[in-house]
Amino acid sequence: MNEPVRLSVGVSGGQRAFSVVVGGLFAALGAAFVLLPLTGEALLRRISGFGDPVPSYEEARDLPPGMLPPDLAGRPVQDDGFGSVRLVGLCGLPVVLLGLYLVLKVLRTAAWLDGTRVRARGALGSRTVDLATAEVTAGATGYRAGDDAVVRVPTVVARDPATGRRVTIPLRSPGLATLPPHELRALADAMTAGRPTAGRDGDVHALAD
Repeated sequence: MNEPVRLSVGVSGGQRAFSVVVGGLFAALGAAFVLLPLTGEALLRRISGFGDPVPSYEEARDLPPGMLPPDLAGRPVQDDGFGSVRLVGLCGLPVVLLGLYLVLKVLRTAAWLDGTRVRARGALGSRTVDLATAEVTAGATGYRAGDDAVVRVPTVVARDPATGRRVTIPLRSPGLATLPPHELRALADAMTAGRPTAGRDGDVHALAD
């Protein structure tokens, strides 16, 4: 009874695998877009003639001054245009980050209830709020179902009045009609533990009921 209760939030195993595959494809395509200009630069230089080895002084001493390479003539080397190609490849970085974020969000999203404290873990971090002392209100969120319909899911929103830290707990997970009864009872008990029934706290008791 004293062990933390893991809440049934997040997606199911099949949806998790699908999301990981999609996120991995996004990351792979973005990485290919970033690396392609770098790996193809040598080939482009070879085709266009840029990058040919600069002749030595012995090989070029009989050439007129106007035909000397910039390195030997003391002239500044002109931009060959490949720098802008490398910059275009950087446009793939947001796609890589989006794919990695999707994978992390699907794999890491979880929530635990330890006594009256709820800890929600997201893609990049976690937050902990004490439900017994937090400002608890009802909310709603939405997710897209398999038939492209948007399903509204009731949530419990807990905000720490001291730090402003906020945790949102969906009361329904994809694939479930609602959270299991023992999880709902545990949330209700944590919300009302030691909380008076008068004033604004009465709304929390009503939400727990």
